Amino acid sequence: MRATGALLEDHGQHSLRGKQVQVNAPRIGAGKEAVTICSSSLADGCPGSGSTASAEPTPIQKMTAREPDAPAQRKTMLSENALFGMGNPLLDISAVVDKDFLDKFGLKPNDQILAEDHHKTLFEEIAKKNDVEYHAGGATQNSVKVAQWMIQEPHRVATFFGCIGTDRFGEILKQKSREAHVDARYYEQSEQPTGTCAACINGSNRSLVANLAAAECYEKEKHLDLDGNWELVEKAKVYYIAGFFLTVSPESILKVAKHASENNKIFCTNLSAPFICQFFKERLMKVMPYVDILFGNETEAATFAEVLGFETDDIAEIAKKTQNLPKVNTKRQRVVVFTQGKDDTAATVGGGVTMFPVLEMDQNKIVDTNGAGDAFVGGTTRKSSS
Repeated sequence: MRATGALLEDHGQHSLRGKQVQVNAPRIGAGKEAVTICSSSLADGCPGSGSTASAEPTPIQKMTAREPDAPAQRKTMLSENALFGMGNPLLDISAVVDKDFLDKFGLKPNDQILAEDHHKTLFEEIAKKNDVEYHAGGATQNSVKVAQWMIQEPHRVATFFGCIGTDRFGEILKQKSREAHVDARYYEQSEQPTGTCAACINGSNRSLVANLAAAECYEKEKHLDLDGNWELVEKAKVYYIAGFFLTVSPESILKVAKHASENNKIFCTNLSAPFICQFFKERLMKVMPYVDILFGNETEAATFAEVLGFETDDIAEIAKKTQNLPKVNTKRQRVVVFTQGKDDTAATVGGGVTMFPVLEMDQNKIVDTNGAGDAFVGGTTRKSSS
């Protein structure tokens, strides 16, 4: 497992330029209000931002059935709570540590692990560092936060649901979500502490330790089903829930996905990690008939193809076979997007598959590629929301 369950999606830090679309890549630190890609992804570049169409529309433009909006139009086209995300929220705690700190907790300089019993005191200890930084993280929360950052105004276009604890870290997470102008409506419980991810920085290395904790405690009946919360779901036009949440509350995903399908709205998900395809296939395939846009990287796509018996390792063919899986809402043709890091990204376009070459990026501008896939999704969902 490349990441830590609810934590990371690494679809590559690149933008795309195909015959049909050019996608520019603004820096995360640029713009009116900077945003950091979380769950340790302190990237300097954000892929998948505002696109400029040529004569032939891209798959996302076909899906949204709109022309690219001018800045003056954007405020009138976008409304609060138009983009809905639900997933596993984590508070990212980042600080510079020395080798003694790594040795104390048995950490490798470059690693990504789930916390064990002997890591319990790590999170409080790293929080005491002088240079500690906090960010609202977790795969889905990263993506909706990036989408909101790209939108800028109005604020609170992005909504996020997830579970946290009633503790100090939970309060910090709520504050960081407010600073990102995301309308985070957390389910708060006291049995488990707020999920955290410690990014232990030593030189150019990052050792990641994730404690999912409360993130795995989401309860549909106590949160999603409440009238006030469900009204926010109904208000949305685009939905994104990463595949990681299949391990927590598949019934919540299905309720949202069915609502989107019945109302001809856009529902997006992500293969997220090979283990989701391997060990949560049944849950994934119950959701798949409602999926309008599916994301994944080359490793996840290959695993998905193997599990479903596609009998091919060709990324374009896998994308096409995935597009043709049964779908409830036939008014929208499924769009499948499989990234391959620096190699061409495969995207279904109408009845075929287009390979989009990836723009080269100055390697000196890349701080960390972790979570770049979250930013890629954020750019796409931002476009779909308009």
